Parts: sequence; C-alpha cells; structure tokens
Amino acid sequence: MTLTRRTLLTSLAAASGAVLLTSCASLLGPRDVDLPLSKLQASLDRRFPMDNRVLELFDVRLTRPQLAVHPGDRVSLTVDATVAQSFLRQPLAGTLAFSGRLTIDQARSGVFIAEPRIERFAINGLDQAMQRQLTRAANDLMDKVVLDIPVYSFRTDELNYAGVQYVPTRIATTGTGLRVSLEPAQPRSAQLQNSR
Repeated sequence: MTLTRRTLLTSLAAASGAVLLTSCASLLGPRDVDLPLSKLQASLDRRFPMDNRVLELFDVRLTRPQLAVHPGDRVSLTVDATVAQSFLRQPLAGTLAFSGRLTIDQARSGVFIAEPRIERFAINGLDQAMQRQLTRAANDLMDKVVLDIPVYSFRTDELNYAGVQYVPTRIATTGTGLRVSLEPAQPRSAQLQNSR
C-alpha cells in the first residue's frame, strides 16, 4: 500500500470517527444531573478550614461551612469564624454568613457562587467600631473564599457518558440540592466555525 493511499485511508477513518461521535452526541442529547445537598456539603467540607489575614491586623480562620439552597438559583453559606490578633488575649469566635447566585465555570468544570453578598458577620467580644471595620474588610475576604472555591467540581468521568464528552451549561436549585444540565461538547472543528 502506498504512503498516499495509507494517509488517505487514515484521514477517512479519522473523519468517520468524528462523524460517528458527533452523531452519537446528537442521539444522546442533553442530560440532567442531580447533585444532592449532602454531596455539595462534602465537597465544601474538604476545602476548610481556611486561614486569611484581614486588614493586616487580624488572622481569621473559617471552619464548618454550612450550605443551603434557595429558590431562584441562590445559595447561602454560613461558616464559623475565629479572629485572632496580638492585642487579643484569646481568639474571638463568631459567624460569617453570605449568599450569592449560582454560576457555572466551564473552563474549571465547576459550580461557583457569583455576586456574593454578606448577610451577617458577627464576632463575639468586639466593640461596635471594630466590628464595623472588620465587616467592611470581610468583602475582601469573600473574594478569596467565595469566588475561588467551587461549590462543586465535576470529575472528568462525570462529564463523559457513553463515550461522549459533556459540558455543564445550566444550573437550578431543587428542594434537595442542585440540578445541572449537561450538553454534548461541540467538536473542535465546530467550535472554530462558530467563532468565525
């Protein structure tokens, strides 16, 4: 068999494989995956405790995250907060609670909290002026905690079904957790055509 003919047959086989995968993906179509709250909670538990420095004065340790889902694709997260500083005889304890809208980051294959909003930041034993100052600084803390930590990260095998690669596209809260819509990933050639 000549080199040209072998190259032609290899190209045809590759093209046939791509067409077959595309047709399989179109036959399988979109699918929904339910993520129970217990699975989301376990994912968050692995990422805590977290230590952060606030206002270059306070060392804040966040522990025991508690996730709750709400109608309208919103979630809230409450964590225990311990504040330590050299002028404090012993660390002070309290809670930090915030809420936000769910969003999907396809590049990181994860579900994240967007547009976070502080609902409560209370540290027992701090005077009101210091409490207000610490609450204002908590916005910077939220950027580190909320925007970089996924509520859930998909494993590669969770996005592969019957040999077809899927991507998360939509998300909704349910009474027991989250429902994520997955759609077959477009072949690279189709992505390049769509970007033109």
